[in-house]
Amino acid sequence: MGSLRFPFSLPQLPNPSRWPKPSSFLLVAAAATAGAGVGFAVNVCRRSAADPSEPYRRPFVRPTPIWASVSLVDAPPADTSVEPSTGASFPTSLDGGRRLTGIGLRKTIVLGIKSINVYAFGVYADDSDIKRLSQKYGNVAATELKENKEFIEDVLDQDLRLTVRLQIVYSRLSIGSVRNAFEKSVGSRLQKFSGSENKELLQSFTSLFKDEYKLPKGSVIDLSREQGYVLQIKIDGQDVGKIQSKLLCKSVLDLYFGDDPFDSQAKEDIRSGLASILFE
Repeated sequence: MGSLRFPFSLPQLPNPSRWPKPSSFLLVAAAATAGAGVGFAVNVCRRSAADPSEPYRRPFVRPTPIWASVSLVDAPPADTSVEPSTGASFPTSLDGGRRLTGIGLRKTIVLGIKSINVYAFGVYADDSDIKRLSQKYGNVAATELKENKEFIEDVLDQDLRLTVRLQIVYSRLSIGSVRNAFEKSVGSRLQKFSGSENKELLQSFTSLFKDEYKLPKGSVIDLSREQGYVLQIKIDGQDVGKIQSKLLCKSVLDLYFGDDPFDSQAKEDIRSGLASILFE
C-alpha cells in the first residue's frame, strides 16, 4: 500500500501516556452540542412544512451536515429535485432563467402485465414570460389558479417559453421506440386540437429522432418552446432540429400538464408551480 506524503512537516506529538484524560464535562458538552444541532435541523424542517403560506416547491435534496456525515458517498447537489421512484435528478433551474415547476414519470405497460418506468421528466418555465399573465390573473388566489382551466389554457396556448426535460431511466430504450411513442401520443394531440391528423407536421417532428442517436440510461432529451412558437429538440445538449408550429408546441406540452397527462400527480405539481410564479 502506498504511503501518503504531506508537503509540510508535522510537529512532534507528546507521549500519549502523558496526555490528560478528557473530563466528563467536555464529553457531556460535546454530546449536548450535537444533540442541539439535530434538534434545530428537525425543528426548522417542521416549521417550513407547517407554513401553508409559502409557495409550492418540490422537495429538494439537502446536503448532509459535516458533523452528521461518516460516508464518502457523493450526495446529489442541493440545487436539484429528485424523482423518488427512479432517483433521476433535475436541476432546479436551467440556463436562461427557466425554473423547475414539477417532475413526473412516464410509464408504459408491456404485454398488458408489466409496468416499466421509461423516463422521468421535469417541466421548466421562464419566470418573466409566465409573469406576463399576472395582469390577467393577479387577483386570483394561487390555490384557485392552479385549477383555473383558462390559466392553464393560456400557458399551453400563448407564446411563453417552456422546456420539458426527459431523462431516460430504462436502460433498453431505443430511439425507434421513442419515435413510435411520440407518433402515437403527439399524433393524438394534433388530432385533438386541430380536428385533423396533420400527418406531414407529425412526420416532420418524429423524423428528427434518427436511428443514429443512442439513448443509454441517463440520456437527456429537451423539448423546448422558444419565442415565435418554435419547438426546439436537443438530445444530450446537441441540437437535432427546430420546427415552427404553434399547434405542435401545444400538442407536446399537453402531454405533461394538460387534461389527460402521462402523470396525473405531476400535472398537479406543475400547475401549482406555474401558479406560484405569479405571486413572487
